[in-house]
Amino acid sequence: MFKFFKNVAREMKKVSWPKGQELTRYTITVILTVAFVAVFFAIVDLGISQVLELIAQE
Repeated sequence: MFKFFKNVAREMKKVSWPKGQELTRYTITVILTVAFVAVFFAIVDLGISQVLELIAQE
């Protein structure tokens, strides 16, 4: 098990970590994508609810 963690530490040193500005850009991209998907599904949910409500009234 000690050998495993030693290998993990060695591999983590080889990782190319993003710089501050790059990390900020990635974070903003993720937040905007999540917000867009949330709004999209909220609109779809509202539309489906309205259609089901119209069907139920008939």
